[in-house]
Amino acid sequence: MLHEQTISILNALKLFGMAKGMGERMSDPKHAELSHAEFVGMLVEDERLYRENRRLKSLLKNARLRISDAALEDVDYRHPRGLEKSAVRELSTTRWIEARRNVLITGPTGIGKSYLSCALGNLAARGGFTVLYHRAPRLFELLAQARGDGSHLRLIERLGKAQMLIVDDFLITPLIAQERKDFLEIVEDRYRVGSTVVTSQCPIKEWHGAIGDATLADAILDRLVHNAYKFTLRGKSVRDEENKP
Repeated sequence: MLHEQTISILNALKLFGMAKGMGERMSDPKHAELSHAEFVGMLVEDERLYRENRRLKSLLKNARLRISDAALEDVDYRHPRGLEKSAVRELSTTRWIEARRNVLITGPTGIGKSYLSCALGNLAARGGFTVLYHRAPRLFELLAQARGDGSHLRLIERLGKAQMLIVDDFLITPLIAQERKDFLEIVEDRYRVGSTVVTSQCPIKEWHGAIGDATLADAILDRLVHNAYKFTLRGKSVRDEENKP
């Protein structure tokens, strides 16, 4: 009865990891041999792991990654698309995120750009970083809607504060005037604050013209390109190869 009361108190104190751990450990005979300090230490570790797992679930849920199970360790290097394992390995730790460097991934449709960007997002979330994923066309729609309902500034600030922002399918169509201004505000807020991952079918050398306004394009590219890892993928669609009978 005393153990049940203790578990009830732990739950009331929102120490759910300790409560769950205590219930499981008290039913395991081998834990009877532990000292009080050892047993309490294990319960504290149970609570730490519980909170870490809960935070990870929250980070992944809020990220809304297009491919939620994408992982760098599952990247396929057999398909000839110019993706070097050594280059991806350089991004397999979170040091580049801590250094607030960007990643730019270009190549034709179906070549695996979105998968790679989501794998980087998963890496960041598992490292405890806040992540936001948006397809560029939908992002600009959201910004336009936010301007109409008065939440535009809050959305810009949220995009600026994320430790990693993934913008997928950038420059599918040339930017219009307001999109250029909004995107500059986003990358300006993020400069030296967080990492930005951008995927595009448009080669980087063509971004300046596709952005449209020369002055704004210069400012946007200055904040995106100079400290970025760049991946130029090429070849046939991975999806087409996978769907072959």
